[in-house]
Amino acid sequence: MAKHKKRTLRVGRILVLLLVVLLAVCGILFHNYKKALKPAQELGENVLFTVNAGDSARTVASNLEKAGLINDAGYSYLYVRMNELTDVKAGEYLLDPTWDTDQIFRTLNDPLAAIVDEAIVTIIEGDWAKHIASKIGDQTKVTAEELLALWNDETYVRSLMNRYPFLTEDMFDDDVRILLEGYLAPNTYRFFRDTTAEEVTEKILDESLNVYNQYASQMKKSDLNIHELYTLASIIQYESGLPEDMKKIAGVFYNRMKTDMPLQSSVTVCYALDITQDDNWQACEMNPTFDSPYNTYMYMGLPPGPIENPGAEAINAVLNPAKHDYYFFMADVYGDGTVYYAKTLEEHEANVNKYLR
Repeated sequence: MAKHKKRTLRVGRILVLLLVVLLAVCGILFHNYKKALKPAQELGENVLFTVNAGDSARTVASNLEKAGLINDAGYSYLYVRMNELTDVKAGEYLLDPTWDTDQIFRTLNDPLAAIVDEAIVTIIEGDWAKHIASKIGDQTKVTAEELLALWNDETYVRSLMNRYPFLTEDMFDDDVRILLEGYLAPNTYRFFRDTTAEEVTEKILDESLNVYNQYASQMKKSDLNIHELYTLASIIQYESGLPEDMKKIAGVFYNRMKTDMPLQSSVTVCYALDITQDDNWQACEMNPTFDSPYNTYMYMGLPPGPIENPGAEAINAVLNPAKHDYYFFMADVYGDGTVYYAKTLEEHEANVNKYLR
């Protein structure tokens, strides 16, 4: 009986000792936890801190510790998990090193706290590459000249081909003026003003990939290769921005190509003339003999590459042209812009005399 009491007493002491040790460890951990959440510095200047798109709260905590803005990434991550502060927002922030972990992460969770240092640039259907470069150059630290040089850098463009399947060998024609002309998807984009030409380009091409993926299966069934499809889409985009006309115009060009007729699209002359002057439709109409591989009056078939950047509707029109017997069309540029179609040259000339002269 005495032995049993001694054994019970010994076990009790061990349990008490373990409890004391456990409480001591917990106390130390809690002390370290509370200490880790305190400000990293008592004094200090604000620090510019960037949260990149896709950064997790754990990654942000690690980067904050490296920047000297928090004491311990592990404890801080535990805190933000327990307090539902993991929804950090991408952007640039001015953070005070005298803030504690809670204040820092509440700031990073606030979409209104980021520095407004973004540029909003809209690329519209039919923009030329030079116009897009100019728009971006006006809003960011990247110059238009940098962008145009990059967009025509064969080594760089080739480096992107694995990521963007619409960039193919067919685009590397010696007569192509700008390699990425035609592949810059229209949309509204947000860029950091302090960005790079590569970041700008690849953000645009990501959107181009989204559009391409919508039509990739249809493109594989086409008799035209991808570069030819984008080239024809750019001509159709230039000829008319109205979806209801695009498919009919596409049908006209397919009819011409099937019968070995030249495309004779005045908008290709516009692009050819841009070497010496800016876009002017009257000059395009009056210069069908301007010698350029882009001039489809002088050269059979499609030009070497796209003549502007088409939207999804133009790409859709190329892949789904209207079936008809028209070989000519013209737009009433002096009136309401209505497009008139004709099966014969005589009918076409009658339309021209009626609406343009």
